[in-house]
Amino acid sequence: MPSSRFPSRLVPVVLLLAPEYRHRRAAGAASLEYRHRRAAGAASLQASSPTAPTPPVPRGVLNTPAFAGTVVRQVRLPAGQKLIALTFDDGPWPVTTEKVLDILHQYNARATFFWIGKNLARYPRIAQRVVEGGHAVGNHTWSHPYTPVSPAAAAREVDPTAALIARDTQVSTWLFRPPGGNLKTGVARYALSKGYTVVMWSVSSADTDPKAPWTAFADNVLKGARPGSIVLMHDGGGNRSRTVEALPVILAGLQQQGYRFVSVPELLAHSEPLGGQATSR
Repeated sequence: MPSSRFPSRLVPVVLLLAPEYRHRRAAGAASLEYRHRRAAGAASLQASSPTAPTPPVPRGVLNTPAFAGTVVRQVRLPAGQKLIALTFDDGPWPVTTEKVLDILHQYNARATFFWIGKNLARYPRIAQRVVEGGHAVGNHTWSHPYTPVSPAAAAREVDPTAALIARDTQVSTWLFRPPGGNLKTGVARYALSKGYTVVMWSVSSADTDPKAPWTAFADNVLKGARPGSIVLMHDGGGNRSRTVEALPVILAGLQQQGYRFVSVPELLAHSEPLGGQATSR
């Protein structure tokens, strides 16, 4: 079980949706506030040289003790429950993340955002808006490496990102997603050894395909969705305007099918993993 980076008085719990998050969004004011960018010199962490700041006591802990040190792709739900978890990678990102948040709000949908540390260092106010909206967050490494890394390098990818999330949002997360979903580069192995839940996916929108129209992204999700699915999309890392176009169609279509949109911790709280594996490989 993870215990090394945060004060011992933090008891791991599954944070489904803290009440304080539900009544923090002031309709127009919050939206305007979080559109302001932090001046370049104000950032206390430099993306080129990550260090692990000492975080304050987090205001919430996103932890799933039953799934610590496991890989999860989807879950088996009790009969009749149609829950699905939408996830967004590579943010926080200017404009796109905020548009995604606005659309999710329109559909009363909660989601999970997997953040790259260097992007969080640049756009902390956008990250704060994600948490204020009641969404869950996860660790997606500091620099999104695709190539194999040493254990020491893996630690430099995971630990500073975790600490920055805690410092800037006061949320301690034990959800991790490796770049590209690659379990063999060393970062997933390190995260598993620390007790993270490595969250993969069972449905991909394929929204990184540079040639596909946005309608293809929507079709991929609507046709592939099953109760207990974890859906992969992207709000950062490039031009995600097609994802923004597809999202309302995805939400409306799934809603018509009777689905309810929950965060990954909420989804995991309902069942045991299907195809998950307790592994430190």
